[in-house]
Amino acid sequence: MLSVEDLVVEFATASGTARVVDGAGFTVGRGEKFALVGESGSGKTVTALSVLRLNADARYAGRVAFDGRDLLGASERHLRGVRGREIAMIFQEPMTALNPVYPIGRQICEAIELHEGLGRRQAEQRALELLERTHLPEPRRRLASYPHELSGGQRQRAMIAMALACHPKLLIADEPTTALDVTIQRQIVALLDELQRDTGMSVLLITHDLPLVRTFADRVAVMKGGCVVEEGATAQVFAQPRHPYTRMLIDSRPRRAVSPVPAGATPLLEARGVGCRFRLRHGWFGARAFDAVRAVDLRLARGETLGIVGESGSGKSTLGLTLLRLAQGQASGEIRFSGRRIDALGQRALRSLRRDMQAVFQDPFNSLSPRRTVLQIVEEGLALHRPGLGAVARRDAVVAMLDEVGLGADALGRYPHEFSGGQRQRISIARAVILQPALLVLDEPTSALDVSVQRQVLELLAALQRRHAMAYLFITHDLAVVRAMAHRVVVMKDGRIVETGETGALFAAPREAYTRELLAASLPGLEPGRT
Repeated sequence: MLSVEDLVVEFATASGTARVVDGAGFTVGRGEKFALVGESGSGKTVTALSVLRLNADARYAGRVAFDGRDLLGASERHLRGVRGREIAMIFQEPMTALNPVYPIGRQICEAIELHEGLGRRQAEQRALELLERTHLPEPRRRLASYPHELSGGQRQRAMIAMALACHPKLLIADEPTTALDVTIQRQIVALLDELQRDTGMSVLLITHDLPLVRTFADRVAVMKGGCVVEEGATAQVFAQPRHPYTRMLIDSRPRRAVSPVPAGATPLLEARGVGCRFRLRHGWFGARAFDAVRAVDLRLARGETLGIVGESGSGKSTLGLTLLRLAQGQASGEIRFSGRRIDALGQRALRSLRRDMQAVFQDPFNSLSPRRTVLQIVEEGLALHRPGLGAVARRDAVVAMLDEVGLGADALGRYPHEFSGGQRQRISIARAVILQPALLVLDEPTSALDVSVQRQVLELLAALQRRHAMAYLFITHDLAVVRAMAHRVVVMKDGRIVETGETGALFAAPREAYTRELLAASLPGLEPGRT
């Protein structure tokens, strides 16, 4: 169905030419599920976009043949007939790929009217059938919904419906499950599998999620530095990887890296009946209350890691912000830090405690100021909380901290956009740890990272905890990560704690059906009994 031979993709830069794909080649058979895997920057997405010549201002060489026809040398008119009709694509971030000013139904109808020549009424009926086929709840109502009115999983289903509108022969799915909860991931993968079986189309899956590849793909190709370094049947590649890079990726799953909680560790953070309520606008003049967190009790000892898991919307991030007194909603309940009650303290009184309560957020690119250098970012807390330190002493402390997180002094004068995602997360960690806090709240710190970078960050966090005796509140929906990092786990659903316990015991014998569902949805199965 698809043959990529000696593909080269180059982009013009200020200093010359950047070669992003360098001689890549693979084939996708009819009705086959083929996966292209690799870390960020390996060239896999650029390769996928090259099939339809969608890379802006790119120079191509080599050959991309679809059904025996060369697409790299085809006219733009011919490609317009192929795009969407014979080859469809699901993009990584549906919120960005969907038009925010048109309803979902209108966007699906556009492709049907353009390629199939159907009238508006027939196209709308077809769009409804597609949404029903992708199991989108209330499909008729969703036809009139805008992208921002849908959840991440619902937007992804709408994207799949749009891609299937014209019965394509090949579906290219670029990271279709990134940043989705494990249960939603499982649903999307099951949906793609079902649709592929029903329609007989070929699927080219682009991902860095190796457990997903293992459960979905018939064959897999591994990319590194713009080249395909290994290709073969999925089971064979995972069982007997030939290339060192493939072995490294497979071995990069999080490993248990938890030191015992110090004997006699005293409680650091205690919450009793903690809640957080938001008032949401409803209509022109009305408002309604929404309880994001409801009557939560928890305890965290010094030097301990407490994992908080649950799907998006379960309240776990809001709980973390509420415990730090940073939530925008109306908080309730009792919060004690180092034995001192802090839920009623004013901002002035809280300011002196901020040094001991720090946070690392999910997206380091958005949480780091783009206008400040690494030196300015990391030393900011020192300047505020330790005003007695001079500029030279602050700089020396920053250099030492950067060395500790695996970055050198050459990073001092650079800006966040000059670093990779893993390096930016290290900068965020350095900014928080330089104050030597007693508590570090980690909100999805590895969710957008490649498996190898994720493992490096987790090992760094484990080493820093041993060195500085910090307590971690680790918020995540990745059960493999929490199993590797946490002493105890709290499971949240709809703002409440539904189960809590020691990590090994909870994974081996979960009591609640919701916890068992989360375990079963992880890829590959973190099913009960496997710790």
